[in-house]
Amino acid sequence: MTPNRFSRITKDGLGFVGQLVLVVIAIATVGAVVKEIMHIWEAGTITVADLLLMFLYLEVMSMLSHYLGSGNLPVRYPLYIGIIALARFMVLEVAELDALRMWALSGSILLISLAILVVRFGHVRFPYTDHSD
Repeated sequence: MTPNRFSRITKDGLGFVGQLVLVVIAIATVGAVVKEIMHIWEAGTITVADLLLMFLYLEVMSMLSHYLGSGNLPVRYPLYIGIIALARFMVLEVAELDALRMWALSGSILLISLAILVVRFGHVRFPYTDHSD
């Protein structure tokens, strides 16, 4: 079925808005990295929480770069970001976390890690095929 003119205009418009949002995310991420570096410089010390936050920004930039380069987004990138975010939360809130919440966060990280292994196994065992032939 050939798309009509309205479908093409809508698709092109959504594609443009999507690209614009990606540019905004990239600029905001770079700005956040600069702000974090300035915070580290002013504090005169680097904490584990600072490093984990920088890794979060790095993963977001890597995800954007991969998406802009290939046009697709592997599901693993958001999972990596989730693991780093949970680890950073644990580091920042370790004094206020009770044992049950610590186990819950650790279990969440373990489950996300297992999900990454399952996704990776699926990609290796059942690779995508190009049906454009």
